[in-house]
Amino acid sequence: MSYTLKWLKCALVRAFKTVAQTAAATIGTGAMLSEVNWRAVLSASLLSGLLSLLTSLAGLPEVNDP
Repeated sequence: MSYTLKWLKCALVRAFKTVAQTAAATIGTGAMLSEVNWRAVLSASLLSGLLSLLTSLAGLPEVNDP
């Protein structure tokens, strides 16, 4: 599989969505905004984005191989 610009765009969109979902879930664990552990939110969100990109290396269904 050649990693084209289309693949990169699709992989980054997926990673961004994953980061946003993880941040929303992690922020939701605090009862009040002042109780949110922002370092943990950032750490978990960035890690999930990295894992999403690594998973995308196996292939993306929206990127068709010729």
